[in-house]
Amino acid sequence: MSAQHQILVIGGGGQLSTSLQEAAADFPEFELHVPDMHETDITDAGSVKAAFEKFRPALVVNAAAHTAVDKAESEEGVAFAINALGPYLLALECAAAGVPLYHISTDYVFDGEGDRPWREDDLVGPLGAYGRTKLAGEWAVAATHGDSLVFRTSWVFSPFGNNFVKTMLRLAEDRDELTIVGDQHGCPTYAPDLAKALLEAARGRLVGGEKRAGVYHFCNQGPTSWFEFAQAIFAKGVEFGFKQPEVRAIPTSDYPTPAKRPAWSVLDLERTRRDFGFKIPQWDDALDRCLARLAAERDS
Repeated sequence: MSAQHQILVIGGGGQLSTSLQEAAADFPEFELHVPDMHETDITDAGSVKAAFEKFRPALVVNAAAHTAVDKAESEEGVAFAINALGPYLLALECAAAGVPLYHISTDYVFDGEGDRPWREDDLVGPLGAYGRTKLAGEWAVAATHGDSLVFRTSWVFSPFGNNFVKTMLRLAEDRDELTIVGDQHGCPTYAPDLAKALLEAARGRLVGGEKRAGVYHFCNQGPTSWFEFAQAIFAKGVEFGFKQPEVRAIPTSDYPTPAKRPAWSVLDLERTRRDFGFKIPQWDDALDRCLARLAAERDS
């Protein structure tokens, strides 16, 4: 079957873009083009225009971001260029070409002061440079292109790149005890599950003619803390032959960082489930799949 729809994915080499490339095997109606940052620089209008002329996409997914949360505090201008200016330039080109834009955002747009899952229309209040620049990107996309979707996600992990799961397994190789923050709560997101959801949404849009716009949340189901997440990684990991150190919970105050993290980042998924009909797995199910993949690659 020949591909019918060209999808341009910005942010090649990242967890989500790599997951999208793998997930595309189950979506033969799409052909994905995933240039890396050297081929397509979203902070440069000419580079963005050249990508549209080369690939002529029917839909664009922006998976590029400056995600170094602490580093953003000292280089907010760089973070703004990637997280806000870049999405604006993409939205301009998408509007001119008449194609939808799917933009990935973050739970860090919220201030973390809460005790119920954050809904899409809740008041935002980012605590640091990363959240501010990502929120600016949301606003730029919404103001520039009416045919756009923003998907906020959180605590992304996968077999690819750098993430909490891989960091924990690496640290466990050399340490018998780890201290992990226990008073920050959120929802882990398995990048392959997010990738599948994005392509299902793209199928609904490009094949089914389902036109939606605005902000949605996507993460795996079930709130947890970083400490509880680490406990699960090691408890499950030992079944796959990974080491299991002792894990001790500490308060955020014992682990100072340049950027302040939101204490409560649990995202509400009701709107996403209602409008898209996604079957969203629990995060511990996703963790099993991730660990199995990492173990298989280790043993190969």
